[in-house]
Amino acid sequence: MAFKCVGSIQNRDGKREMTIEEFKRWLKRFDGDRDGRISKAELRQAVRAKGGRFSRWKVQWGIRLADSNKDGFIDESEMQNLVKFAEAELGVRIRA
Repeated sequence: MAFKCVGSIQNRDGKREMTIEEFKRWLKRFDGDRDGRISKAELRQAVRAKGGRFSRWKVQWGIRLADSNKDGFIDESEMQNLVKFAEAELGVRIRA
């Protein structure tokens, strides 16, 4: 599942540009249990859908980076923390 957001733009460097809200909407597609949080397994699905390699390692890094309350999930208040991960590992640039 590629990044298909209405307002997203492809840059010359091949990275997809989107707002944080567009990124959140895309990521929530992987919230399989619809609890409003992203688990390790759900984040792994997102990395794999983007064609990412070494998904287990990347997901561990992403969860560690974004999960400020250390509960093992990324909730709405921690989504902003995933921006660095998305830009480094998912080939996306988040614009303001």
